[in-house]
This record gives sequence, C-alpha cells and structure tokens, in this order.
Amino acid sequence: MARGKLRIYLGAAPGVGKTYAMLSEAHRRIERGTDCVVGFVEHHRRPRTEVMLHGLEEIPRKEIEYRGSTFTEMDVDAVLRRAPAVALVDELAHTNIPGSRNTKRWQDVEELLAAGIDVVSTVNIQHLESLGDVVESITGVRQRETVPDEVVRRADQIELVDMSPQALRRRMAHGNIYKPDKVDAALSNYFRPGNLTALRELALLWVADRVDAYLTEYRSAHHVSTIWGSRERIVVGLTGGPEGSTLIRRAARLAEKGAGGEVLAVYISRSDGLTAASPKELAVQRTLVEDLGGTFHQVVGDDIPVALLDFARGVNATQIVLGVSRRRSWQYVFGPGVGATVARDSGLDLDVHLITHDEAGKGRGLPVARGARLGRARVVWGWLVGVLGPVLLTWLLTSALPDVGLANDMLLFLTLTVAAALVGGLLPALASAVGGSLLLNWYFTPPVHTLTIADPKNIVAIAIFVGVAVSVASVVDLAARRTHQAARLRAESEILSFLAGNVLRGETSLEELLERVRETFGMESAALLERAGETDPWTCAGSVGPRPCQHPDDADVDVPVGDHMSLALSGRVLPAADRRVLAAFAAQAAVVLDRQRLLQEADQAKELAEGNRIRTALLAAVSHDLRTPLAGIKAAVTSLRSDDVAWSEQDQAELLEAIEEGADRLDHLVGNLLDMSRLQTGTVTPIIRETDLDEVVPMALGGVPEDSVELDIPETLPMVNVDRGLLERAVANVVENAVKYSPPGEKVLVSASAIADRVEVRVVDRGPGVPDDAKDRIFEPFQRYGDSPRGNGVGLGLAVARGFAEAMGGTLSAEDTPGGGLTMVLSVPTAPQRRPEQPDLPAAATS
Repeated sequence: MARGKLRIYLGAAPGVGKTYAMLSEAHRRIERGTDCVVGFVEHHRRPRTEVMLHGLEEIPRKEIEYRGSTFTEMDVDAVLRRAPAVALVDELAHTNIPGSRNTKRWQDVEELLAAGIDVVSTVNIQHLESLGDVVESITGVRQRETVPDEVVRRADQIELVDMSPQALRRRMAHGNIYKPDKVDAALSNYFRPGNLTALRELALLWVADRVDAYLTEYRSAHHVSTIWGSRERIVVGLTGGPEGSTLIRRAARLAEKGAGGEVLAVYISRSDGLTAASPKELAVQRTLVEDLGGTFHQVVGDDIPVALLDFARGVNATQIVLGVSRRRSWQYVFGPGVGATVARDSGLDLDVHLITHDEAGKGRGLPVARGARLGRARVVWGWLVGVLGPVLLTWLLTSALPDVGLANDMLLFLTLTVAAALVGGLLPALASAVGGSLLLNWYFTPPVHTLTIADPKNIVAIAIFVGVAVSVASVVDLAARRTHQAARLRAESEILSFLAGNVLRGETSLEELLERVRETFGMESAALLERAGETDPWTCAGSVGPRPCQHPDDADVDVPVGDHMSLALSGRVLPAADRRVLAAFAAQAAVVLDRQRLLQEADQAKELAEGNRIRTALLAAVSHDLRTPLAGIKAAVTSLRSDDVAWSEQDQAELLEAIEEGADRLDHLVGNLLDMSRLQTGTVTPIIRETDLDEVVPMALGGVPEDSVELDIPETLPMVNVDRGLLERAVANVVENAVKYSPPGEKVLVSASAIADRVEVRVVDRGPGVPDDAKDRIFEPFQRYGDSPRGNGVGLGLAVARGFAEAMGGTLSAEDTPGGGLTMVLSVPTAPQRRPEQPDLPAAATS
C-alpha cells in the first residue's frame, strides 16, 4: 500500500486563517469528487470557520475520561475504518489527553499516512521544536506543544498562510479570533506588532529554506547542472592567506545589493592533507564570514579550479569572488593561475570577480627552509658529494679507468648526482649535475680539454644527463619536503589528540598542562596570566618553571586567550608554525582553569548544602526532640509548685525522678549535637594514649539499665591506642542505641577480642536488624531507622560514634547478628608492644 501524502498549512500566529484555508481546500476537493472527511477540526467558535464545516462529513470524536472530566479527541480507529481518500486533521502539534491511542496528534497522522490516507493539517511556526527557544525569547511564552521539524519537513506540500500584523490585529479587534473579553489582553501581550512581525519573519524564512531544499532536490533529481539564478549566491575562494578577509567583506557587500543574497566561503584542501595554509588565518576568516551571516565550507580537491567550479555549481551559485594571484610575474610561465582558469571555464552562468588586494604579486614564499627539512649534517655532506664527488670521480676515471666509454662515464656521473640529491637535496644535486656535465665535456667528450663538442650525439647525451639529474634532484627534494611536513602534522595531530582527550576526560590539572607545554616547546617557564578588566593588573593563575613571567610583555612568546587571559612562555622565540599548536594549548589551559574553579565552587556549594541540611535537621531537633524533655521537666516543676494539690512523698519522688530523667535526656541530646558540630567543623583533636578497655567500657554503660547489658571483656586483651573520652562516648552511644532497639527482656552483649593489630568491641542486640542497603545510611546525621518514636533522640548517636572512631584511627560498621538482630563492630588500633627493659651490665660481663 502506497503511503499517503501530507499537506500542511503553516501560519505565523493563531488567527491567520489556516483552518479556514484547510476547509476551503476540502470543499474544492469534494467538488472534484474526492472522498474527503473531517478527522478533527477545532473551529474555536469562530463563526466563519464554523460555517465552512457545513457540507463536510465529520468522523465522531472519541470521548476520554480524565480526572473527573470528559474530553474529546480524534478517533483514529474510526478514521481508519472509514478509510477516506483525504482526512482533515487540525492542530498537528496538539498533545492528546492521557489514555489516547498516541501521545501526540502528529503520531495519529503518521498512522493515517501509513494506511494510505492523504492528510491535510495545520500548524503554527511557534510549534516547531527547533524554534521553541527563539519564540520564547520573542514573545516571552514557552510553547509546550511542539512537533518535530522533520515531521513538517517530510510533508509533500507546505503552504504558508500569511497575513500582515496590522490585518491580524484588526481581525482580533473585530472579535473574529478570541472572545471580546480576551481581546485587550491578547493585543497588549502576545499579539503586539513586534511579536507578530518577528513570527512572520520566522515563518517566511523557514518556508524559504524549505523551498530552497525543494529546488535542490529537483535539480539533483533532474540532473540540472546549469545555474538557476533564483537568488544571488556568492562563493568566495580562500587560499588561507591574509587577503581572505578582504575578499569576504567584498562578497558581503555584493550580497547586500541583492534581495536574499548569500555568501559561501570555501577553502580547497589537497587530498593528501598537506598544505601551507595557515590554520589561524582560516579560523579568523571562518569567524568573519559567519559574523557576516555567511557559511564556511572546506572541500577536498587536487585540481583547485575544477573543485571550485564544481562546488559553485553544486550550491547553485551565481557569482565567484577570487583574489588576484599572489604569484610573481615570472611564475606565470608555468600557467595562467587559478583566477584566470576559473574565469575561462565558468561559462555564461557564473560571474567571476577578481579582487585586488595588498598581497597581490608578493609571492607565496617557502614554508620551510631546506636545511630545516634535511638537517644541517645532511646538507653539508650533500655539498661535499655534489662538489668534490665529480672531481674525485674524474681523477679516478682518467687515471685508473681511461677506456670505459663515454656512456659509462655519464652513468657514473649520473649516479653521483643521484647520491648528492639523496643526501643533500636539490641544490647540491644541481651543483653536481652542472659540474659533472662540464667535466664530462672537458675530459671525456672529443675533442678533450676543450668545451667544444664535435659529435652532435654527445650534445644530446649531455643534455639528457643534465635533465635527468635535475629531475631526480627535484623529486628527492619534494619528497623530503613532504616527509618533513607530514612528520610535523603528525606531531601536531598527536598533541591535539592529547588535548582533546583531556577535554573529554578532565584528567589534567593546570600545572600538569603547563608543564606539558614547557616540555613540548622546550621553554624555561610557562604561566597562565589573567586580569579582571583592561586596566586591572595581571595576576598569575598558574605557572611552572623558574622565574615565570608576571606580565605578557615580559614573555618571549605570548598567546592571548580571549580579552583577559594570556599564556606567557619564556626561554626562546618560537616560529610561527608552532604558535597554532600553542594556541590550542592556551585554549585548553583556560578550559582547565575554568573547570578547576567550577569544581571548587561545586565543592563549596556542596558544603553549603550539607550545612543547610544540618541546620534544617538541627532546627527540627530543637523544635521537637529537645522540647519533649523540656516539656516533661516543665510539667513536673509546675506540678510540684502547685499549691492546690497536696502531693505525697511518693508522688514528689516520682516527679523529681521525671525531672532528673528529662534533664539527663536533654544533656545527652545537647551533648550529641555539640559533638556533631565539632565533627562537622573538624575541631575534634583526640589525645591518643595507651588504655585498657576494661577501664573504659564499663564506664560507658552508666546511661543504660544495669540488667540490660551483658559485659564480656577479657583481661588478657592488649592495650589500645585511643582517646579515653572519645572511646567512652562512642561505646556509650552504640550501647544505648542497641538497648533502645532490643526486645524487652533481651540483654545486649558487649564483648571484645584481639585480631592482629586491632581490638574489636562488638555490641550485639536481638532487635529487628537493618537491611544491607541501609547499613551505611544509619550512620548519617539525623537518621532514624524504622518506626522509632521521635522522642527517643535526634538520630545523631551512631553518626557521632563513627566520627569519634575514625578520629582515633578506628572504624565502626554494622553486621547482621546470626539468628536476627544487629551487631555493631568498633575496631581500634592496639598499642605497640614494648620490649622488656634489660638491666645495665658491666662491659666485662657482656664480653
């Protein structure tokens, strides 16, 4: 089954007449005999739109109950059963009521299209997903109902329903869009002239872009290679030289003269990736063309004129802007140049502009010195081979091998020339070829000892010899240049790959990155300088190496990063070819600095959030848990002071006991709060001493009933290195927590044992226990497990106990008790074993 076709009426704002145009189209199709039905149309009680529904078959809507109300949506199943040729579906971006077949109406439309039903729909430009932020910045209203751009772009036909802002506001004022009570608010808010004008421009530009895409598809499908000048498209050919900025500005001025002009800057790079173009210049020119509203493109092509013309015709360009050649006048003997070739081959459909500039006729220069490509040692040996080699070979041939023949003599001299080219490059090889040809002529070509050549064949042989020698030398020199350039680009790519990896992983610190810069470029020091404003002093954000620069003017190499940051290096002046990689390092250094500061701010925010959480929990504890014992004390004191009640001695004793218990509980809660505060601020400083557990643990049980704990502390345990006060508080909190959760009549077991260099105190209860996923959570501040009543504490006991244990170098963890319950394990380090003291003996006795 063939897929149905989608036609969309696109509007700039509500009320421009999209639904009216859709219904008019339906009436026209019905008159032509097309089976057309209304799947869903919302007329919003607009009289003229409602009238247009007369005479059209409407598919009954589906009713959906949601939150006590009844809503209607398009019945997709009913439309599919009806299977019309065309279905009208209004408001493509609408979100369906929960419980519908699909979440979005455009998904309903996709089902109808898949079933072979043509659909006519409507949508406003503000509902396109990609324009949500733009529309919100214009109107101040965020569109919650959106449709993906691709859904609209796939439509077979898109028709713009346009209306001027003034006409739309008049329609609004006449009550043709909203009810009279909403007109004033709409005109003064969403329907302001500026908003409507901006939305209309968005709609026109979006449709124009879609029309351009249609045109490109048509030209490609019908293999149209000629230029259709529907609008001015100007291609700027860039070489990577400084003249590119002049060409881009000139092309922008040409584009401004025509309506809808467009500038496309293109750089043609070689297929082998080797180029002498400056990446820095290309980056600057790319920014410039984008700032002027154009686009930058980079294509690959070894034949620059052909690649440039193919690109221009591919984008349906009408003009090409090129710079006058930078070649010197004598270089034109090698060809007419790119500009003249493009102008010759452009044909009648492309205009070519050759723009003069300051760099015209100055030449391109050599990107790298020859000595730098081959190395100083190789150049010296090359000159020795090229100059002394022919002389020594002549002596050898004249003295030892006088009769080998002219052909063999020439082959030997040619071999020497090739050797000079392989060792020293072009110039030594040329010297060898010239010197060898003269020596061949003087010593080996009749008549000898003269520069005259009697036999014409010998003239041809010597000419061939010189040509071969020069050709071989040129090939070797070109290979050396390419090898050097490829090695340099490989090194640069490795460095940039390292930087890219660091950007993704965020592993390198600022000092490590600066050290990498210093080592890579062989500098003495590297520093990242910054300042707040143009007139503020420079400060050093990070540096490595001795005597780092404190000001960019003091540096041997200064790479700006934005307006208020600079990477300053000292040691030597770097060549221009190294500065482009250094610029990548500088940008990465700024990113690393920003990341470090963001991490610091995140840590500070985390500390503030933790402090706020502690303060909130503390307020909750003060407002409830601390008030409970205070309320009990207040009630008991008030009762004792009451004169109208005669209290017996037993009643008075009970009230005093209640006061004492409340005071003890209050003291315990306040003590835990103070201890937690000390732990949070890091002011807990333990005094570590050798201590016996059997001296500390019994004292920690004073806060629990005597018959609630069973103590098992062997006397043979080694001494432990702890703070007596902190250990007592930690054990007391753990034991009180265990007693609180133990069943009535069950005792808590407190035992101790030595394991290697640690002593473990185990507090075992038979309470409900704690699941594995909550064993770490119970040690967090203000945490209670299960249904513990709030009056039993503020949830700080175990947090304080773990904090004290870790402050002493110990640990506190929770384990399951075999048979049910929870076991707290407090582990502390043992004291080092002392050797028994030996009495001082006389020297004679020891001998």
